[in-house]
Amino acid sequence: MNSYETGLFAEFWARMYLRIHGFRIVRSRYITGRNTGRAEIDIIARRKNLIIFVEVKRRPNVEAAWAAITPAQSVRLRRAAENFISRTSWSGDTRFDAMLVCGLRIYWARGAL
Repeated sequence: MNSYETGLFAEFWARMYLRIHGFRIVRSRYITGRNTGRAEIDIIARRKNLIIFVEVKRRPNVEAAWAAITPAQSVRLRRAAENFISRTSWSGDTRFDAMLVCGLRIYWARGAL
């Protein structure tokens, strides 16, 4: 598999993990328009009154996965989330998470971004 395919597999793996933990997947690979810097949110999931915006990174180890999430990427993710919230009129709680996929192991950092 090439890096694109392994990234898709990591996102699939993360979605399954979230479903096991009681989340419903609202959107996958949500892409915004021009005014947000063309950002993408890997996973948007909901459980009761909480919606989470998840950045998925697949790397060989946790340190490399954390290093792959840049401050500029965090800003784009927040803008994309604001875009989604305004379009859907969401009024509940929100949280930004990171899911780091290392091999078949998932590290879920809640409220990380």
